[in-house]
Amino acid sequence: MIPHHLKIQRKRYLISDLLKKRVIHMGIHPKIGITGLPRSGKSAVMDKVVQMLQDERAKELRSRGEDPSTHNIVGGMRTLPIIENGERLGYSCVNFQNGELGTMAHREIDSRLRILGLGIDPSALDAVAVPAIQDAMDNYEVIVIDEIGKFSVESEGFVDIVREAIEVDKPTVLTLHKKSRHPLLQDIRRRDDARILEVTPVNRALLPYKIHKLMRETY
Repeated sequence: MIPHHLKIQRKRYLISDLLKKRVIHMGIHPKIGITGLPRSGKSAVMDKVVQMLQDERAKELRSRGEDPSTHNIVGGMRTLPIIENGERLGYSCVNFQNGELGTMAHREIDSRLRILGLGIDPSALDAVAVPAIQDAMDNYEVIVIDEIGKFSVESEGFVDIVREAIEVDKPTVLTLHKKSRHPLLQDIRRRDDARILEVTPVNRALLPYKIHKLMRETY
């Protein structure tokens, strides 16, 4: 029998060891998750943050006599709505670096996998979003991923690369579906280095400045 006081001491050592490993694992740069109801303006907030980061970083580089165009500042993936005659027909995933795009969800996609009346094509995410995020992880200063939600998580390749990306110690901005209970989103929300901020009509104009300030504390 191990004395009770020794059990408690051993437990404290184990907890301390786990905490040390966790801190080392987390890194110093925050993961900013932007969430909100559909069409609340998540992507618009992210776009504003990205523009502010690029502009300020470019200003810093020019002040040092460097050419901003020779630096890879922001990379990753964007999601854009496909709109025809004022009607939203689907969504494209876009490589932030080179503009390459793929149709990941559309009314006219013939697929057994349908969400909200849209056919889903995970191969578009595999071909466009996954390489874009990998390139951002490897070669860019800031990672952006828009949007982690009902459509994009249907690609296993996308889910895997996002899990890898959030372990990279770089400033990261993500837009997150508010109500999805997918394990990937749950894991992101639970991270100690994640700040999840919700877009509302009240804070939409000022939220980009708050996020920019949070990111610039370490970048």
